[in-house]
Amino acid sequence: MLKRVTIYQGDVTFDQLGLSGESLKHVTENTNIVFHMAATLKLEGNLRDAIDMNLLGTRRALNVAKEMKQLEAFIHLSTAFCNCDQDVMYEKVYEFPHKPEDLMRLAEWMDVKTLDAITPDLLKPHPNTYTYSKRLAELLVRDHYESMPVIIARPSIVSPAAYEPLPGWVDNLNGPTGLMIGCGKGVIRSVLVNQQNKAEVIPVDYAINGLIVIPYEFNKQAKRPTNVPVYNITNADHRKMTMGTVVEMSKRINKQFPFNAGLWYPDPCVTTNQLYHNFNVALFHWLPAYFLDFLMLILGQKRFMLRVQEKISTGLGVLQFFTLNAWCFRSDNYASLWNKLNEEDKAIFNMNMNTENTEEEYMIECAKGARKFILKEKEEDLPTARVHMKIQRVVDVVCKTVIVGLFFYYLLKWTGVLAIF
Repeated sequence: MLKRVTIYQGDVTFDQLGLSGESLKHVTENTNIVFHMAATLKLEGNLRDAIDMNLLGTRRALNVAKEMKQLEAFIHLSTAFCNCDQDVMYEKVYEFPHKPEDLMRLAEWMDVKTLDAITPDLLKPHPNTYTYSKRLAELLVRDHYESMPVIIARPSIVSPAAYEPLPGWVDNLNGPTGLMIGCGKGVIRSVLVNQQNKAEVIPVDYAINGLIVIPYEFNKQAKRPTNVPVYNITNADHRKMTMGTVVEMSKRINKQFPFNAGLWYPDPCVTTNQLYHNFNVALFHWLPAYFLDFLMLILGQKRFMLRVQEKISTGLGVLQFFTLNAWCFRSDNYASLWNKLNEEDKAIFNMNMNTENTEEEYMIECAKGARKFILKEKEEDLPTARVHMKIQRVVDVVCKTVIVGLFFYYLLKWTGVLAIF
């Protein structure tokens, strides 16, 4: 199989995707299906980069695809959250006042400083440049439907693998994995989450199998659909857990499979109150970070905790839009793909959310996967990690008791109540 794979180095920020000569010729003459997945995923990124990668990059990919002599499908990978101003997100392209061509021209001639200044007004109602640029990219792809076999696929938040290539497999800190490790290591002590909302995640292997099946089913149709096909690659509603269930389950699993050498006992505060969250962040994020960096300075070691907390604060800031709000995703088109597959294909391209595995079994594999694939921790280290967590729990209780005791002591002293006694 690997002998049939030809790899070319490309870049969506260059015309013709950075391809030229024989590489470009080979691609345009031998490609049947294009999966356009290249994008910047930085939710906190600037608008210039987002437009260059996610919007202009899509146009460049479309331009190369136009030259493909055997093109059967161009699948554009979007995001389920690109129409976040809609309470119910159907499998269709939503109109938007801004035109892709206007934004591409704007990014080409306007300097970065001016563009950054007007970005907050441009983004409304979007929370970040990622969902904004992805929404415009959908419009751009939609406008090519008359002349090209384009398809739009919108996965929700991608989580570790359920089965393939291995249960719990993950290779980055994006999405829930980063949050799981941050909380499990005791670095993240407070998060803004509405525990009544559903967790909008889908295992990466389900999403990939769905993407593979989409062009296959598209080309089996006798008649081409009137509108551009759109697929919301989201989990089935009856399999979605509430965020509260995820939080409680994660805490329970973390005690069974703790991470090595955590900074503090993993017991983050989960709240929807911004003021209370800010108080916790100041007390349990920034204060320890300053203290540890001060110790590092005294010991002549490299300081790092403030940098870590800056990244965490930025990450939590952009995530709170998704953890505090709720949407309803309709995924009838995506769900119908499974019913159209024969039994042999179903065994190969598993995308069935009605699996026999329970949610807790999947969460356990996610925790194991984070330990193994991201942190490179060994299973034989678990007994030591469990002992370390028990010690951290004692330290956590003692410290909290002392802090609360000192707080009330000085409060009573300041109010003069102690003088009565």
